[in-house]
Amino acid sequence: MYQQMIFVNLAVNDLDASKKFFTELGYSINPQFSDETAASVVISDTIFAMLLTRQKYAEFTKKEIVDATKSSEVLLALSAESREKVDELVEKAVAAGGSVTGETQDHGFMYGRAFDDLDGHTWEVVWMDPAAVEG
Repeated sequence: MYQQMIFVNLAVNDLDASKKFFTELGYSINPQFSDETAASVVISDTIFAMLLTRQKYAEFTKKEIVDATKSSEVLLALSAESREKVDELVEKAVAAGGSVTGETQDHGFMYGRAFDDLDGHTWEVVWMDPAAVEG
């Protein structure tokens, strides 16, 4: 059965530093789709973050490339299997040089936190009680 995938393309200032950041979160880099201008971060079987140097990113758009530390371009949200896994990923991000952003959201059935990566892209990490999803 076909599973749709997503490739999130992000402009980064220092490709090596960004690769290190994401591997410290526990993700791997797929060398088949990586070179000196891009790195393919494998988040899951169907989710990939393509880290592109600003020069490489510019090849795909005629629009101005924003500075994500000053402007919001996108909010990226990842699910987590538990509250503890939400905290674990955010703590890894901070230890790797990222920063916590926003307030912890705790609605009982849903729990989330967010961090900014080295380039200011905001990643939300959210757990939702499976019983609440089932209705």
